[in-house]
Amino acid sequence: MTSDLPPAPAPSPPPLAAARAGVPDHGEPPKYFQVKQKIDAVLDELGPGAPLPTERVFADRFGVSRMTVRQAIRELRLEGRVQRSGRSSVAGQPKLVQPLTLASYTEGVRRQGRRPGRRPVVFEQLPATPALAAALHIPPGAPVHHLERLLLADDEQVGLESTYLSVARFPSLQAEFDPATSLYAHLRTHGTTFADADERIETVLASPREVQLIGTSPALPMLLLNRITRDHTGAPVECVRSLYRGDRFSFTAHLTEEQ
Repeated sequence: MTSDLPPAPAPSPPPLAAARAGVPDHGEPPKYFQVKQKIDAVLDELGPGAPLPTERVFADRFGVSRMTVRQAIRELRLEGRVQRSGRSSVAGQPKLVQPLTLASYTEGVRRQGRRPGRRPVVFEQLPATPALAAALHIPPGAPVHHLERLLLADDEQVGLESTYLSVARFPSLQAEFDPATSLYAHLRTHGTTFADADERIETVLASPREVQLIGTSPALPMLLLNRITRDHTGAPVECVRSLYRGDRFSFTAHLTEEQ
């Protein structure tokens, strides 16, 4: 006797299985990733600046091909765990931890026992674009100071920063300010206060010009911060575009519950 009932529907896959439909269950991590984890542990033992064993030494030690070792080291280099020193590789320095506060780059790096620096690239006046004018509360086309500087830590180029300020508010900035020093310290000395800022963070790849200036790989992920800083009256002080090497920086923020 046959049933007139329709066949029962197939059971729905659990949410995770549905989300992974078409994605293979990898199970054991890829061999290069396992080697990467082992080399990462070796880096902790070696300490910053210590030379790495050769690819052949790692390959023999872990029983894998040199190509597998090369892929593992390539990823560790992108993460900043391995750095080049001439033609060899060394264990990388710890990342600079930059707090998301109103402290300047100079102050943040110095607190970590590193030597901050800035190398001027451009210090000029430009007409404000509509977007920049809106951010600084000035008319479109009004003159702005454009200060572009390479960011240094212990003489290593780690980022690129562009700052925009209203010429009407800071008419003598180019005559009085040394662009190799801290802009925040200069502005505070001349009576400017900093109260709050809005900041947006995203990951990007550097442009060809930025790659050349910073001296990094085009494939290296960068951290882009766009900030508008205001004084205690709520008036904008600056617009800043900061580009940081993803293998040299991490950022922290202190969060509190809204009242």
